Amino acid sequence: MAKFVLALDQGTTSSRAIVFDQRGRIITTAQKEFRQIFSQPGWVEHDAAEIWSTQLECAQSALRQAGASKGDVAAIGVTNQRETTVIWDRANGIPIANAIVWQDRRTAERCQALRARGVEADVTATTGLLLDPYFSATKIEWLLDHVPGARTRAARGDLAFGTIDTWLIWNLTGGAHHVTDVSNASRTLLLDLHSLAWSDKLLELFNVPRAVLPRVTASSEIVGTTVAELFGEPIAIAGNAGDQQAATFGQACFNEGMAKNTIGTGAFMLMNVGSRPQASNNRLLATAGWKLAHPESTSYMLEGSVFVAGAVVQWLRDGLGLFARSDDVEALARQVDDSGDVFLVPGFVGLGAPHWDPDARGTIVGLTRGTTKAHIARAALESIAFQSADVLTAMQRDAHRP
Repeated sequence: MAKFVLALDQGTTSSRAIVFDQRGRIITTAQKEFRQIFSQPGWVEHDAAEIWSTQLECAQSALRQAGASKGDVAAIGVTNQRETTVIWDRANGIPIANAIVWQDRRTAERCQALRARGVEADVTATTGLLLDPYFSATKIEWLLDHVPGARTRAARGDLAFGTIDTWLIWNLTGGAHHVTDVSNASRTLLLDLHSLAWSDKLLELFNVPRAVLPRVTASSEIVGTTVAELFGEPIAIAGNAGDQQAATFGQACFNEGMAKNTIGTGAFMLMNVGSRPQASNNRLLATAGWKLAHPESTSYMLEGSVFVAGAVVQWLRDGLGLFARSDDVEALARQVDDSGDVFLVPGFVGLGAPHWDPDARGTIVGLTRGTTKAHIARAALESIAFQSADVLTAMQRDAHRP
């Protein structure tokens, strides 16, 4: 009987792999950061080939450390940064451009133009989402319009689109499977949240040809097997869910009214609302949580998305050089009893829920001659709590129960 399950956790700033035993205990982990590309203000890109290479390296390293041999791994599960958009050539698997990351704001004007046409209410009713550059649809449209020849190639069926789960599974299976699950598909602005199928009306609105889209699957079903040369034998890929939904499932929020907040690059609060989507009156998102294949069932969520949470610590480290390691932030912040009335709003890539202001930028206020780097570090950490409190207040207003 197989000893292990291999989890691939492809995040915004690093790729990670974890080997679990049959009782769900962590046996080994491997993690590797990769480049963040900021080619223009408000633009955030990744090299999709680097994402794949770091993820594969972590997976192989974790299995080596666990001493796994043939037949030891029952299955692979994939979780991923969600709305980040990759388009690649089906023939050779090479991306046509850098991946556009979920934080990227380059399509803010396009979203504003669509809002001015009065289509947002219909889009929200169909998808549960708002018109914001956060989501994949306008990123796909931008790539097809700005990479020479891409739109013609896409219409011919030569190109494939995917969020990061789709990109990883394509590479894991040697291009045999072009799939996504409902949780990732529901973040594209192209999925009908009620039927869980791609919407022809939305494809037309965003100028996205159906030929580029992956097949939508359940979050828990076998979607394919890895090519043997990657791990020495084919391994079934049996789970796939976007990072926040996967965390909600992993923290056992199975019943209506249960909620969790995950703090990583951003902060994402999700609440289980049951087997039907629930519209928000407080500028939160309705989204698919997960779909199980056996027995067949779907759970839906309300979500509040904060774009910059833990990433503010990375900025203090890399942008301001206040410390060498992210772990050092707490010791620095504890040098003072409070922030000294300094407030930091980490709107580096706009603000998410409940404000949805793509044009916002980062701000520090309340500086005096007595302000030290310790006050700024403390204000940065407090900004994570303040943003989470904003989302929790909105969610409590939407909730049908405490």
